[in-house]
Amino acid sequence: MNKFFKLSSWFAIAGLTWGVGYFYNARYGGELSWLRMMYEEKIAIAKEVQAPQRILIVGGSGAHYTVDAKLMQEKLGIPTINIATDGPIGLDVILPSVVDVIKKGDIVLLIPEYLLLLDDDGFGDRSGQFGAAIGKPGLGNVPPKQLAQDLMLLGIPTLKSATKSSLDVVQKGRLTGYYSDPVTANGDPTVMKKRTKSEWWSLTIKDSVSPHSLRRIEQFKQEVEAKGATLVLGLSWIYGSTDTKTISNIRKTATELGKIAPVLYDKETLNVKTDSSLFADTHYHLNPDGRRTRTSELVEQFKAANIK
Repeated sequence: MNKFFKLSSWFAIAGLTWGVGYFYNARYGGELSWLRMMYEEKIAIAKEVQAPQRILIVGGSGAHYTVDAKLMQEKLGIPTINIATDGPIGLDVILPSVVDVIKKGDIVLLIPEYLLLLDDDGFGDRSGQFGAAIGKPGLGNVPPKQLAQDLMLLGIPTLKSATKSSLDVVQKGRLTGYYSDPVTANGDPTVMKKRTKSEWWSLTIKDSVSPHSLRRIEQFKQEVEAKGATLVLGLSWIYGSTDTKTISNIRKTATELGKIAPVLYDKETLNVKTDSSLFADTHYHLNPDGRRTRTSELVEQFKAANIK
């Protein structure tokens, strides 16, 4: 009997410890918690905006930080909501996480970063934990082994995150994270991140879109059309190399994506930019001027494609 009580006590302590870690990681304080809150805020905006036709911007941070949804809304006269989140969630989890807010008449503009397009299985570092954090564990059919590992780690704050949070409390008097800044009524970011740690270098794209990503986007198209909506694809703007291999891989990616749905991009540059002054902290994230320029191009591409 004593052994039973001792064992029960250890389980209780382990459960309590995991619960504290889960609260930090998923509910308040950890990076995942800020991502969860941003996602939930964007979904709430999308549910609130009711119109015969809307444009929904979908993707990872390469969409979140590159499109000015308010400007697109003003230029096209169609309510536009940026519901893009974070690339490491993985394409297989990002796509089902937005399906519920798509409705008849919507235009869904999916702008996946190349890390999503080139991925062979559709999952990233945050796939399992993100689904659990938003109350949908296993979303996207995360493999059981990965899901079990992710759930276990969900209750364990890393030393790096705990140290950052401690410094936040001391220096700022509050906890912060990469996605903790508020978003606008259109779901756009309100704060530009600055590149601080390294010099710019041209990004190379080492392969073209993977067969898995093509299948998943084709499936997403069917899911979107089942809602009475329209899927449109867009190539990311990148601060990238214009070497032969990169250009060839992007051109092939655009061709393959074009077999699924209309693809919006500059046919001459393939959205490869060689001016780093347009970018913020990464090769995908744009500063406000870059976002306005990129959005104006998208609007013209929308009009040229006669998408309705």
